[in-house]
Amino acid sequence: MSLITLTTDFGIKDHFVGAVKGAIYSELPEAKIVDITHHITPFNITETAYILKNTYKSFPDKTIHIVGVDSELSPENKHIAIELDNHYFICPDNGLIAMIASEIKPTKIVEINIHNHIETSFPVLDVFVQVASHIARGGSLNVIGKEIASYKSSVEIQPKVNQAKDIIIGGVIYVDNYGNVITNINKKLFITIGKGRNFTIAAKRSIFNKIYNRYNEIVDYSVSKEKRNCDGEKLAIFNSAGFLEIAIYRSNLDNVGGASTLLGLGYRDTITIEFETIETPDFTTIN
Repeated sequence: MSLITLTTDFGIKDHFVGAVKGAIYSELPEAKIVDITHHITPFNITETAYILKNTYKSFPDKTIHIVGVDSELSPENKHIAIELDNHYFICPDNGLIAMIASEIKPTKIVEINIHNHIETSFPVLDVFVQVASHIARGGSLNVIGKEIASYKSSVEIQPKVNQAKDIIIGGVIYVDNYGNVITNINKKLFITIGKGRNFTIAAKRSIFNKIYNRYNEIVDYSVSKEKRNCDGEKLAIFNSAGFLEIAIYRSNLDNVGGASTLLGLGYRDTITIEFETIETPDFTTIN
């Protein structure tokens, strides 16, 4: 039985999601469809990549992932189908796959060419569904497109490292439902560059010198509940996906507020980590 996921920026007000699901069931009556999300910020490929990267591994092997974000076909935005990590992705070649495949090499990439027989302004419905159905029936990727060697990279989602100054320069790639701000700086990079040194994280006017492993590490449980006053406190944490996150403890967008609003942080804002420089002794002055 085919398992197909949908990740789009369609929202749920309009007919788009229902039409795509109906088309899948018309092709594959026994299919199982899972909505990852339809609330991607319109055309935000970085947000799409972050959500999909941290979701797809929870699904069984051979799951087919349809991605409908910034999906209009153009000379600069081809459509591709990828076999990656024993999963299939059908998506535009707009850079979003670069983050998902940052540490895993795709098994096969094809540029979809069945558009030659289909005229459409809704490619997710008319093209991506056809490709997903073909794969679900056991069809080869080479039938629906020509094999290519690479896909578009996305510089935007890659942090920069200035090793001469011991600085990582990253940015905000996502704001979650709690208003927490997720950056593109991952724990592996932090450990590799930091080498256990002290550091300073700068996020606009906010400074952090500690990164927590859990949100509630900020709580002093030796103090009685009525004397604790940590709700609304800001903190830095490596989240479950391994990315540096700036958060507000027990944030509530209706009352306390989230890091995005309270700290004035939004998509693409710069986050820097500066590590303490270790001075090298100058042995030339020793007689």
